[in-house]
Amino acid sequence: MSTETPLRRTRFRLGTGRATRSRAVAGVTALLLPLAAMVGLASPAEAATSATATYLKKSDWGGGFEGQWTVKNTGTTALSSWTIEWDFPSGTAVGSAWDATVTSSGTHWTAKNLGWNGSVAPGASVSFGFNGTGPGAPTGCKLNGASCDGGSVPGDNAPSAPGTPTASAITDTSVKLSWSAATDDNGIKNYDVLRDGAVVATVTGTTHTDTGLTAGTDYSYTVQARDTADQTGPVSGAVKVHTTGGGGNPPGPGTGGKVNLGYFTDWGVYGRNYHVKNLDTSGSAAKITHINYAFGNVQGGKCTIGDSYADYDMAYTADKSVDGVADTWDQPLRGSFNQLRKLKAKYPHIKVLWSFGGWTWSGGFTDAAKNPAAFADSCYNLVKDPRWADVFDGIDVDWEYPNACGLTCDSSGPNALKAITSALRTKFGSSNLVTAAITADGSDGGKIDLTDYAGAAQSLDWYNVMTYDFFGAWDAKGPTAPHSPLTSYNGIPQAGFNSADAIAKLKAQGVPASKLLLGIGFYGRGWTGVTQDAPGGTATGAAPGTYEAGIEDYKVLKTSCPTTGTVAGTAYAHCGTNWWSYDTPATIASKMSWAKGQGLGGAFFWEFSGDTANGELVGAINSGLK
Repeated sequence: MSTETPLRRTRFRLGTGRATRSRAVAGVTALLLPLAAMVGLASPAEAATSATATYLKKSDWGGGFEGQWTVKNTGTTALSSWTIEWDFPSGTAVGSAWDATVTSSGTHWTAKNLGWNGSVAPGASVSFGFNGTGPGAPTGCKLNGASCDGGSVPGDNAPSAPGTPTASAITDTSVKLSWSAATDDNGIKNYDVLRDGAVVATVTGTTHTDTGLTAGTDYSYTVQARDTADQTGPVSGAVKVHTTGGGGNPPGPGTGGKVNLGYFTDWGVYGRNYHVKNLDTSGSAAKITHINYAFGNVQGGKCTIGDSYADYDMAYTADKSVDGVADTWDQPLRGSFNQLRKLKAKYPHIKVLWSFGGWTWSGGFTDAAKNPAAFADSCYNLVKDPRWADVFDGIDVDWEYPNACGLTCDSSGPNALKAITSALRTKFGSSNLVTAAITADGSDGGKIDLTDYAGAAQSLDWYNVMTYDFFGAWDAKGPTAPHSPLTSYNGIPQAGFNSADAIAKLKAQGVPASKLLLGIGFYGRGWTGVTQDAPGGTATGAAPGTYEAGIEDYKVLKTSCPTTGTVAGTAYAHCGTNWWSYDTPATIASKMSWAKGQGLGGAFFWEFSGDTANGELVGAINSGLK
């Protein structure tokens, strides 16, 4: 294998199974494109005497947008049906729609309820959405033939966003919130206070004391205003609150503990049928400290959404939900993001980072390096989007590889990573985690030598050093070799391709040991056509795997091809003509002992779904780090 590898399993997006989609993306690909940020643009909403209709552009990705209309019954009798009409300027149009039948005549658009959502009780609301193209906003809105704003004055704008709340008087069970007032052309009626995305109070002033909280727990608060027509404006920025008490800080660097971090992949919810709930049922959630959610995309110098359906739209049934409660069709946040929110409520010690890039999407970092401040702004706006700001405790950059070659080659220079991480730290501040996944190429003149990893480390909480995928069946004829050797050994195919040499080189460059996490793969890499049991044998190609040739989960290999030996701190197995290498609970125990001896900050692994149903590899890392 050349020094332009190793390939990393994270990059192949195994078992995506993306042939089907929700109603929100049926027939289009718009929602799979980048989400620049939540726009929060409420157009002048105009309404019927007993109801209002408001428009919200929920997201805009340049080539298209997601729009939403909401009908609210402000009267005293139920609506039996609803029809909204509006005009779009030429060049703006509706593509696919859900929860309504949408038709057009030229630039005039009409939306009618479906059979199941036409009845709207007094005080209730119903929404429908659509994917659109073009830059325009709706005008001339009518609801059931009357003005959409519910009053005699046309063009009643929705309120502005209030100021981001500030928190004070924080105790074990309460917090006082204050915010600057919103504005509205006809006056503000009151404010909704949202805790972790759910309304917990409606108040007329600009302060509120929230009580009944749990000691030592993280919460996120936002505020939205209501005008005299009961229209709600966009939510404010979020403020995070950690109540006092509760037994102190979660484990991690600086708190006397070690990091045990696992990657959770957005595509795992498809073919692999692996969901956030599995972290709970396997027992893994109680043993980890952090989760990296993989991956967000990097496009046009910005952080963008990776898979909107898996991330925040996929509806969960009760049996697959962390808390046993099914999603509803109209709740503001679904998908893995909402499940992570539920997991954190059950395990408050867990911190979640949103990881951007990966093998497939690292090519976008070259543009990001041209304007690090703009890149950092885009990432902050996406990670701290009010819909899921409370879910994420920071950001992880997975650039493979700065000033070197991975799937694509980059020539941004040795200081590019430092510039990007510095900008991210400035934007995210000290209250959020900022980390990076990096190469483990410890060869002379290899990838570690090509970038200022010590300089970038000054802005980071830690590095995830990818100490796996050193060798594999991309070299189809071998020689067979363990893909994650802890140390060098006689006959190793490439000097410097092992964990010890990589860690030593990073330390020598000036990276503190406490900012280095040792990487563990929850899978094996293998060849077929092998007759030799010991490493160094010849092969004819990649061994068959469930999702891809040459790679297989630990949970499969432990019984289908049990280990027959160890080399350089990693196990290997020879069964029939197949030869595999993978880590086991025993080799993980020895690697954790080595990591502690080196003073490392802990360990991380790729990725949860490769483990057994009872999380035995996660448990081995947890036990080994104690």
